[in-house]
Amino acid sequence: MPQITLPDGSRRDFDAPVRVQDIAAAIGPGLARAALAGRVDGRLVDLSYLVEQDAEVAIVTRKDEAALELLRHDAAHVMAQAVQELYPGTQVTIGPAIENGFYYDFARTEPFTPDDLTAIESRMHEIVKRDLPVVREIWDRDHARQTFAAIGETYKVEIIDEIPTDEPLSVYRQGDWFDVCRGPHLPSTGRLGDGFKLTRVAGAYWRGDARNAMLQRIYGTAWRDRKELAAWLHQLEEAEKRDHRRLGRKLDLFHFQDEAPGMAFWHEKGRRLYRQIEQYMRSRLEQYGYQEVETPQVLDRSLWERSGHWEKFAADMFTTHLDDRDYAIKPMNCPGHIQLYNQGLRSYRDLPLRLAEFGVVHRNEPSGTLHGLMRARRFTQDDAHVFCTEEQLQGEVATLIEMVFETYRDFGFNDIELALSLRPQQRVGSDDLWDKGEAALEESLRAKGLDFSIKPGEGAFYGPKIEFTLRDSIGRTWQCGTIQVDFSMPGRLGAHYIAEDNSKQVPVMIHRAILGSMERFIGILIEHYAGALPVWLAPVQAMAMNITDRQAPYVEQVTKTLRDKGFRVHADLRNEKIGYKIREHTLQKVPYLLVMGDREVDSGTLALRDRDGRDLGSLGIDEFVDRLHDQVSRRTPLLE
Repeated sequence: MPQITLPDGSRRDFDAPVRVQDIAAAIGPGLARAALAGRVDGRLVDLSYLVEQDAEVAIVTRKDEAALELLRHDAAHVMAQAVQELYPGTQVTIGPAIENGFYYDFARTEPFTPDDLTAIESRMHEIVKRDLPVVREIWDRDHARQTFAAIGETYKVEIIDEIPTDEPLSVYRQGDWFDVCRGPHLPSTGRLGDGFKLTRVAGAYWRGDARNAMLQRIYGTAWRDRKELAAWLHQLEEAEKRDHRRLGRKLDLFHFQDEAPGMAFWHEKGRRLYRQIEQYMRSRLEQYGYQEVETPQVLDRSLWERSGHWEKFAADMFTTHLDDRDYAIKPMNCPGHIQLYNQGLRSYRDLPLRLAEFGVVHRNEPSGTLHGLMRARRFTQDDAHVFCTEEQLQGEVATLIEMVFETYRDFGFNDIELALSLRPQQRVGSDDLWDKGEAALEESLRAKGLDFSIKPGEGAFYGPKIEFTLRDSIGRTWQCGTIQVDFSMPGRLGAHYIAEDNSKQVPVMIHRAILGSMERFIGILIEHYAGALPVWLAPVQAMAMNITDRQAPYVEQVTKTLRDKGFRVHADLRNEKIGYKIREHTLQKVPYLLVMGDREVDSGTLALRDRDGRDLGSLGIDEFVDRLHDQVSRRTPLLE
């Protein structure tokens, strides 16, 4: 006689084990019609799931966030069914839901073409219209192997062999088509709706191993309805226009080439942008009492072993061997900062000690994951570590939260989401230390009245963390900053201080990054502003132009005056028509264009235009200086 507790706290008693769909029906016919799945004691399950004992149950409908994962997983199955109906002999392998969509990997001799994608998507809509019941079955393992082997599904046989023997082997059937899957799934194909679209085909090695066979991966996206799909496709179109790799070349900021995969070549204008951000962050470091330091690029393996990084990250490190010693190019800065802390005897009076570094790091990211500045092998972290006592921890975290929010606002990000990531399965340190760290971060967030989500198992291997996620101008989210509490690594590397009672104590170490990776943050900024960077960040803030050669001396004089006042102003004295020059520098997204003809020379003024094509009239040089100074000092995100 299970007693079911609903999300509103109410309870319902049933005389016998009850299926989730019957619980929904007992609550009301409207909910029964809308139900897609259920959560039983927090676990997502099919509507057919049988609840046999007391449990907390929630009914999942299309409005729930969990519905998206269900829809995307079902879309993958419907796509696989469509592919095998259209192209008999194609083998299906793995097809998960992913962020914003789904994919399925297929083994097929012939390559899929764009016309094939159109045909597959059309067949998917047909399968949805059939409204085939989706039924979960538990199969005997030998029967499953024989069944899939008989129809030539060798990859599925391999998957079956890897499923733990103590785990039920579940098969989901929709019509005549079936697949090995843990689930859960929608009750029928008709519940998928029409909010899906296939997007592209890519190559993928079986199990992600280049030694294995190459498969064909079809990607798709799925949403609750056509309206959400259209909004996402519009966002995707906008994202393509804003792609930082394309804009990086177009605006002459940086480029990538095969001789240095995952490592940017910064051009002069790109370095200006980079330095501007670096200078801004340095001003923050001075404001908040940090010491800027620098640590070696290459460190002995033994240090990485003692810190715990070697065990977890060895495969992602670039290593070398010299004089019978193993070394690694640093993938992060924290062990090096502890070596700086360890120089000399530390007292409680020395704490908190705040060390910061624009640390260049290298990580051996898989080639298939590289994506311009967003996912690189060489990048710079705006890294810092605060060494403090347990009593100082709350205050330091609170100050760091303020520092992070102030920084993001200055760069034009005001929509910020926070998450508290808790202990992962693979970690260092005792549970007592993890309890302290998690409690400290949670208390800091609650004390500031901030809303945040909880991410179980998503903490760093050495401590829990607060994650800051930015929402950009087209609605995408980017996880950037982190504040991580670490009770373990300082002790592992011999850090201590003399407490007020003369006892030797291990300091608490706070890892913090605000931008995260300088390169990635620049990529985010470029896409957020579609390359039209605010005046305070723009590599070239204004371009001075003459109409004929007669104005060239005046243009040079104006340019020098503005540069002497610290502004990034260039002169274009080429023998080209003024319309051509204006168009070129508008496309280069230069904030202000200063046009000077005979009238401006005679009156000592400027004809001012902005990159949006607006004619701002005639200004005196001092007026323009005031305008620039105001926008730079206030860090305004838009031209005014």
